[in-house]
Amino acid sequence: MNKRTGTTLAAVTAAAIALGSAGCSGDQQPAGGKNPAAVHEGEAIGGTPQKGGTLTVLSNQDFTHLDPARSWVMNDMDFGTRLLYRTLVTYKAAPGKQGSQLTPDLATDLGTPSADARTWTFHLKPGVKYEDGSPVTAQDVKYNVERSFSPDLPGGADYAARYLAGAEGYRGPAEGKHLDSVRTPDDRTIVFALRKPFAEFPYATVMPTFAPVPQAQDKGPQYDNRPFSSGPYKIESYARGKKLVLVRNEHWSPATDDVRKAYPDRLVVVMGLKANQIDDRLTASRGADASAVSWGALRPESGAKVLPDAEVRKRLIAESTNCTDMVQMHTGRAPFDDVRVRRAVQYALDRDAVLTASGGPAFNDLSTAYMPASLFGGKQPDTLGIPVTGDAEKAKQLLREAGKPDGLATRMTVSTGDKGRAEAIQQSLAEAGIKVTIETVDPSAFYATIGDTGNRTDLVYTGWCPDYPSGSTFLPFVFDGRFIKEKGNSGNHSLFRDDATMKRMDEIAAMTDTGEAARAWQQLDGEILAKAPAVPVLVRRWPLVLGSNIAGAYGHTSFGGQLDYATAGLKDPAKSRD
Repeated sequence: MNKRTGTTLAAVTAAAIALGSAGCSGDQQPAGGKNPAAVHEGEAIGGTPQKGGTLTVLSNQDFTHLDPARSWVMNDMDFGTRLLYRTLVTYKAAPGKQGSQLTPDLATDLGTPSADARTWTFHLKPGVKYEDGSPVTAQDVKYNVERSFSPDLPGGADYAARYLAGAEGYRGPAEGKHLDSVRTPDDRTIVFALRKPFAEFPYATVMPTFAPVPQAQDKGPQYDNRPFSSGPYKIESYARGKKLVLVRNEHWSPATDDVRKAYPDRLVVVMGLKANQIDDRLTASRGADASAVSWGALRPESGAKVLPDAEVRKRLIAESTNCTDMVQMHTGRAPFDDVRVRRAVQYALDRDAVLTASGGPAFNDLSTAYMPASLFGGKQPDTLGIPVTGDAEKAKQLLREAGKPDGLATRMTVSTGDKGRAEAIQQSLAEAGIKVTIETVDPSAFYATIGDTGNRTDLVYTGWCPDYPSGSTFLPFVFDGRFIKEKGNSGNHSLFRDDATMKRMDEIAAMTDTGEAARAWQQLDGEILAKAPAVPVLVRRWPLVLGSNIAGAYGHTSFGGQLDYATAGLKDPAKSRD
């Protein structure tokens, strides 16, 4: 899935030195023992919440999408599926490795496959209701799967498009057309027919695509403003870019839900704040801010205040995002249709400078492969062996070979939160004669901008997160050219179309031995890296400073380290207000 859209850092270096850590020349672990940012890794902090009160979320942006058919950005998915709507299957509400385990949600179990894993059957739990008291039905899940194909609802997870039989060319239910490969024999049974075996299909049903939407409630693109709740909360009010208020869905029953604890009475998301103000307010944790959390990660600059302060570090969680940041190059047009130019960018990029701009080794690890270390058994290989500070002379040589002895000029689109990282990239590429003009976009509009393939820049700085622990959720989504869209394109922002790569992806997908498939994905990662459609840069942590009244809080490993809203609440609800 898409990583979150998240600045430069110089001051945090002083904090790192004060704590005995070092971040030079690609040293990926702070020296002297435990990473100070990761003291609470794999654990919840704040004790058990009490029921009631208002949990406030401070944000510098609006949601990208709340419509479950369109939600495929990490923090939107976390917020939506933990609070507003339920999916057939979900992840356990637990810190650490337990959070990667599947558990039934709307469904009674994790699904029943046919012998060849091409047909999957799910039965819905009885008693699950929407916010108006009407029952959730299998037909509602089918309808949302179908509407995810609609051209006017771009941006969502495309597992249905990739795996459902007969889905080619389908454009949604607007004209009364439906998918024969999704059957609902009764109100509580849904059956999916796949075009090829897919043993990992239960993981796909965690996606918001597999949440229910009643057809009578659907308002097309406007559904983004007011999704109909099947979760523990419903929307009381939503002023785009300003404020969202959630209140309890009185028809949600904990008897049907083993995952969501629904501790707060209300959740209020306050938008349009300055990122530095959010960091300062949560670090101080005064008044109502003691009952607040941040939507976005701690800015690298703020690490200088947080890491040396032992009391504030008690309220810091910083799980790995498990997402690889990349510079993706438009391989479909000049000059980046030439692999020599793309390799020049690989060599010119000073990843160590980007590491520093991202907060140093306390908050990041350098990347030497596309897939994160978790998909390589814990450590990424370094198949190219490019110095972490880059090799400008080698880059210049490659540009000369490509007929670009005087270098080139290009543009790069980044989220406003990544501007500092982009400036580090800009400076290092300039050393090799590649002049980069940076174009920043508001985080809520970032993916729509770079997903417009006909009007985007040559370079984009973005990333990808595996939806579950398999290479099948990474390389095909980032480098399979058969699923590139004109609008709402996701993942493959290098627009990479390589027949040999796609053929090998199909061969690996057909493997029945999971160990063999894992090794094959790892090998393919290096083969694609040699073709240079993108440059892997970083795997970040997602540092969050919590208000001092927050309890039951941890970064969920399957949501990229984002706060798990299923269990977060308040120590003393009486101290909260909004």
